Amino acid sequence: MFPILETERLVLREVVPEDAENIYAYFSNEDVTKHYGMNAFTDLQEAEALVQNFATSFHNKRAIRWAIERKEKAGLIGTIGFNLWQPLHKRAEIGYELHPDFWRLGYVSEAIDRVVEYGFNELGLTRIGAIVYLENVASNQLLLKNGFELEGKLRNFMYQNDIAYDVNMFSKVVR
Repeated sequence: MFPILETERLVLREVVPEDAENIYAYFSNEDVTKHYGMNAFTDLQEAEALVQNFATSFHNKRAIRWAIERKEKAGLIGTIGFNLWQPLHKRAEIGYELHPDFWRLGYVSEAIDRVVEYGFNELGLTRIGAIVYLENVASNQLLLKNGFELEGKLRNFMYQNDIAYDVNMFSKVVR
């Protein structure tokens, strides 16, 4: 059963096929994908495939991805979750994205806190990592604000439109 999480302003729930149009709305936006390690979507079917991938990855215990939805208004505004989930090694990488209309309103910070809490307390993780493009100043600052530590730089680690980018590696660990 997929876990539903809540924060003061948000419901974090399973991503469902009906969310594909909202996902397409922001993944077709170059401002969203330029720091994401993928090209912008050009077809709704790409969003539908991503929704299916989220479900398959959760079923196979490789990842878990929540829809970010505001309590006062239904509809996905972004997603957050764990990629590269490795239960044996008690680690995962956190990832997130949000429609630009909702940037800088504290939603992702609120979601990160709740998802990290769930990861440590319910999934038994002892390490949560994050990889962020150096140029993504907002996300780098967000992770530091949420208690992640900068571990270092990974050179030529991600490709975007056939260009190699360096990334920062962050982590939050159980002490």
